[in-house]
Amino acid sequence: MDQKGYRRGSFQSATSDEDMLEIAGASMDFSVADDDPPLDREMGGFSSYNGGGMNGTSTMMDFLEEPLPGVGTYEDFNTIDWVREKSRDRDRHREITNRSKESTWALLHSVSDAFSGWLLMLLIGLLAGSLAGLIDISAHWMTDLKEGVCLAGFWFNHEHCCWKSNTTFTDRDKCPEWKSWSQLILGHGEGAFAYILNYFMYVIWALMFSLLAVLLVKGFAPYACGSGIPEIKTILSGFIIRGYLGKWTLVIKTITLVLAVSSGLSLGKEGPLVHVACCCGNILCHLFTKYRKNEAKRREVLSAAAAAGVSVAFGAPIGGVLFSLEEVSYYFPLKTLWRSFFAALVAAFTLRSINPFGNSRLVLFYVEFHMPWHLLELVPFILLGIFGGLWGAFFIRSNIAWCRRRKTTRLGKYPVLEVFVVTAITAILAFPNEYTRMSTSELISELFNDCGILDSSQLCEYVNDFNSTKGDDLPDRAAGPGVYTAMWQLALALIMKVFITIFTFGMKVPSGLFIPSMAVGAIAGRLLGVAVEQLAFYHHDWAIFSGWCSQGADCITPGLYAMVGAAACLGGVTRMTVSLVVIMFELTGGLEYIVPLMAAAMTSKWVADAIGREGIYDAHIRLNGYPFLEAKEEFSHKTRAMDVMRPRKSDPPLTVITQDSMTVEDVETIVTKTTYSGYPVVVSRPSQRLVGFVLRRDLIISIENARKKQDGIVSTSVICFTDYCPPLPPSSPSVLKLRSILDLSPFTVTDETPMEIVVDIFRKLGLRQCLVTHNG
Repeated sequence: MDQKGYRRGSFQSATSDEDMLEIAGASMDFSVADDDPPLDREMGGFSSYNGGGMNGTSTMMDFLEEPLPGVGTYEDFNTIDWVREKSRDRDRHREITNRSKESTWALLHSVSDAFSGWLLMLLIGLLAGSLAGLIDISAHWMTDLKEGVCLAGFWFNHEHCCWKSNTTFTDRDKCPEWKSWSQLILGHGEGAFAYILNYFMYVIWALMFSLLAVLLVKGFAPYACGSGIPEIKTILSGFIIRGYLGKWTLVIKTITLVLAVSSGLSLGKEGPLVHVACCCGNILCHLFTKYRKNEAKRREVLSAAAAAGVSVAFGAPIGGVLFSLEEVSYYFPLKTLWRSFFAALVAAFTLRSINPFGNSRLVLFYVEFHMPWHLLELVPFILLGIFGGLWGAFFIRSNIAWCRRRKTTRLGKYPVLEVFVVTAITAILAFPNEYTRMSTSELISELFNDCGILDSSQLCEYVNDFNSTKGDDLPDRAAGPGVYTAMWQLALALIMKVFITIFTFGMKVPSGLFIPSMAVGAIAGRLLGVAVEQLAFYHHDWAIFSGWCSQGADCITPGLYAMVGAAACLGGVTRMTVSLVVIMFELTGGLEYIVPLMAAAMTSKWVADAIGREGIYDAHIRLNGYPFLEAKEEFSHKTRAMDVMRPRKSDPPLTVITQDSMTVEDVETIVTKTTYSGYPVVVSRPSQRLVGFVLRRDLIISIENARKKQDGIVSTSVICFTDYCPPLPPSSPSVLKLRSILDLSPFTVTDETPMEIVVDIFRKLGLRQCLVTHNG
């Protein structure tokens, strides 16, 4: 073979030719050369622990007869080998199945192994639902604490405090048991000084909550900040981030999520709840051996945990499963679909049993509409979709630009100061406006609400003509002064939310994006809905209204417009489609509104994709430099494997290890002087014919262990990767046999392979690296 024409290289999952580099320190190996289950045939004594491949043999007797601690494991910030992990699980399952025929005890072990996955889903659902209920109750109470306290019991929020009050329905928010801070301190709640005191207490509480949150994150669990979905998406693709789903992260994220939401910042708890649920799944995986020792199986559990997180965030079990499938999961077999559904069901049932809001609903802004929509209303619904797409593209570009500035300037060195300033600005601007002072979930609930006779909100202050009222349905009415006041306040709230959210998302506190995005869309939708409603009321004789909206009829539902707007903006930011529509459908409980939601979601996605292809989570993955190969992204480069491989033709030759002619000292020198994750093993340097691939981590561990436990291993000992080592002089030191850590079936492509095919192989098989050969 011509040595000059031979090149090999390593590829990393990336999205461009230039980025396809090897990350040093990767520690994984390969066990099969195919993603399909192996046929039932003689496996040649396959050893599953060390990634020896299908060609592994049990006839070798060397010091690695038992698995060494660390061999076949992964270091932090490296990618797992999906093929190897799935092969290990198939071998484990085959061994359990074969043994189950030998004894009753083995049969029981087989049954328990099959049942363990469902038991794990049950535990995840119970824990995720319980934590979500705790977060909901605590956040509701602490949000109200900024405005006052309950004398009947300080642990009651405003609504629960007034449940037993004898006040009238219209004065239900002014019960004597609840006292504002001015009433508690000054004895009265009227006047300029009382207003200033309430204003001051609101800002102080907000600053206290946010500062405590950022200090806890900074001091105990830095990974608890942000949404968590970009990192979870990366982890589910096979990347390892130690500690991101650990116990401390779970504890701190749960506590600081309550504090951050209660501070009044423009963020939500729904995204971080996915992170919380995945932490639960990762921790509970350690109770079961098959999930603790297999990274691919653990990621199946994390996919189901993500579904449970969305289930408790929105009260939408089916939407949670679809969200996990559409948005975050990289590998989602049918078995995971069933278990995700079960985990989401258990989580939703647990949260429903806790009943955190006291209304038998899983979310604060659950709403039911009763009036049908008309075909002509698709026009304003599509307009809301266009607005959602424009807002989504604007938000992503602005937020990424701000986060990049935070990373590259001194701003990133002062996270506590940043949180303090943003919280202070938010609180100062929010208090004067009724619609920004309330929590964002309450705002969305108010905007989704369909006005009834007993509603006392400003949004429902219409001019009533009770002579035209028929049953429970109120006709379209002329807007009163309260409605016009609410419109101005909502317009100001919209401007504030649009801009303040850009600077809030990405700070060093737990921050979700679902609720702020929905709030922006809900405000825009409610404004448009009221405008269409008044247009139909005053101009019901116009051609567009005459056929279906007569005078005195209930034609327009502004709350429906708010819901469609919320879906449009959330879709514009996240680029979700199917799961978004199902989540919104489960929120409303109405099948007849699926078409408006679909029209708005698709329009917002088309508009946003026309401006920028990436959703907010993919954009943050790219910003943070995570090795994520997007399955939906097309590879447009017209190159071949030889154009991308490392080393290039002009570089020094590739570092290789020979199969039976290098000493321990030679190999240790190579490991010390290079930072590659692994090394090709060749027959000899002149021939350069490939034998297999050995990992750097496995080499280091094996050599260190041999020096300690095997007699006669010294620096001049020859390392042998073959079954039979060449004869050596009698005076030579002992031979170190390392065939059991050699991957005999590494994935290879030829140097002429188009890069589109190489990238497709990495995507579909989850490879970590691939060798490029020339003439074998």
